[in-house]
Amino acid sequence: MKEYKKQTSFAIWISFISNIVLTIIKLIVGLFYNSPVLIADGVHNAGDIVATGAALTSMRVSKQPPDEDHPYGHGKAEVISAGIVAIILVLAAVYMAYHSIMVLFDPPQKATVIALIAASFSLILKQILYLYTISIGKKTNSNGLIATAYDHLADVYASIAAVIGIGLAMIGDYFQIGFLSYGDPIAGIIVAFFVLKLAIHMGRAAVDVLMEKTVDQEKMDAFVQLVQSVQEVKRIDKIRAREHGHYIIVDVRVGIPAELNIQEGHDISRHIKQSIMNQHPEVEEVLVHLNPWYGDK
Repeated sequence: MKEYKKQTSFAIWISFISNIVLTIIKLIVGLFYNSPVLIADGVHNAGDIVATGAALTSMRVSKQPPDEDHPYGHGKAEVISAGIVAIILVLAAVYMAYHSIMVLFDPPQKATVIALIAASFSLILKQILYLYTISIGKKTNSNGLIATAYDHLADVYASIAAVIGIGLAMIGDYFQIGFLSYGDPIAGIIVAFFVLKLAIHMGRAAVDVLMEKTVDQEKMDAFVQLVQSVQEVKRIDKIRAREHGHYIIVDVRVGIPAELNIQEGHDISRHIKQSIMNQHPEVEEVLVHLNPWYGDK
């Protein structure tokens, strides 16, 4: 758990600082060199600061231990932040599409090498951040960090559009090909679609966790196998498992021989719990209910 906190905190802080730096660079270069695509991308990055801040706050909350008001812990705080990021991405996609369409009706802006360098720098940095955060996020099962990684991926799409758009505009200026100057807004519209699609995927995943959708069948089968491996368990009456942010909670009802005493039942319950948690570190709690089993009667 200590290593988990260290890795996720470092990754989210790197993302937060990077978003601030990129926002400043894009807005300054965009305003100074009159680059609409960089201005739009800079505003998009400003939204990323809010999204990353929400993820940072939620991850701090999610790491708090269970208390009287939240006996199952605070893990879903990360899921809420993932939903916030999804909403911000939807707004960003709508803004990018609107801005790109509006640019189509304006005279094309002259592209500059500085704007191309700024967009390329953003593309490379965001790709590195995406690969880093998605790796740590999946390793630690952190919904907040995975949401931040997908936010970086959306920025990668936006930066690709910016690089292509600025590059086409520069080619159009050099060879006097007018229609190439509109490659920027057209690419922006296409990217807006992919960002929107990514946001919907993130939002659906967050809703599934909040609605306590069961874990995937493969993981559930693994839990069943571990419970059945306990010798005293004669049947599984019911088993459920749900994600609670970055950890999983398992509920299981099993039948054991009715003649066993309370101490023996307690030991069986502890054995079931330890078997699951030792094999699956992402499981934070296993709730075991024992039912009497009377054999063939």
